[in-house]
Amino acid sequence: MTKTLSSIAKRTGIVALAAIAPVLVFLAPALAAADFAVITTDEVKKFIDQKENVILIDARTPEEFKEAHIVGAVNIPEKGFEQAAAQLPADKKTLLVFYCNGVKCGKSKRVAQKVAPLGYTAILIYKEGIPVWEERNLPLVTGPGYGKKIETTKLRPSELDSLIKAADSDYVLVDVRDEAEFKEGHIPTAINIPAETLATKSDILPKEKKIIVYCNTGSRSYLAYKKLIGLAYPHIYQALFAEWKEAGLPVAGPKTAKK
Repeated sequence: MTKTLSSIAKRTGIVALAAIAPVLVFLAPALAAADFAVITTDEVKKFIDQKENVILIDARTPEEFKEAHIVGAVNIPEKGFEQAAAQLPADKKTLLVFYCNGVKCGKSKRVAQKVAPLGYTAILIYKEGIPVWEERNLPLVTGPGYGKKIETTKLRPSELDSLIKAADSDYVLVDVRDEAEFKEGHIPTAINIPAETLATKSDILPKEKKIIVYCNTGSRSYLAYKKLIGLAYPHIYQALFAEWKEAGLPVAGPKTAKK
């Protein structure tokens, strides 16, 4: 990995790459099967802040790109690649950084694999992508549809209780409140990922399962729900802890242990 980044640094003249290479050494085993080196949100921000000669390539659909994208990015989606590829720089040594909808999105890698045979020799993948960039409140170019109110699919307490009692393994229940609130008491079977870090930690959530997010009254779980849409999760549901308790259903945690 260090060798890869160092060689890219030499070809592109971007000193920052050589500086960050040692930091990424510990990722080498995980990236051994990948075709391209991976960089983090902080590293992408550093390139932008230092006005390095880097082209950010958003590999998502044109509709997603229009809704919101990283400042300075160009849109080269997989579908319609031949036409969009005209935006690629003439200098084949230019550093290209590809991103899409987070750690489980494969669009950036697939588009990068189309670009590499064209002779470009400096390609990196920003795997955390737009969800983490947005979560960190970093600069975005947004369209008129950005921030539009959405309708969530809600689960009533009785429905969620039936799902839990059925011992169904086809769901993950996520308490998106703070850790202290979770420890005080939570719905049985839930795991805790606070809403403000959901995109960053989304790699533990399988896309093939139902993802159910809840908080006390709905504001944080609504935010989490929207993040999951951005991460392209197909089966998302929202529940409310306040309704669960009002229904007299069991609460796991210290309060349960005291009874």
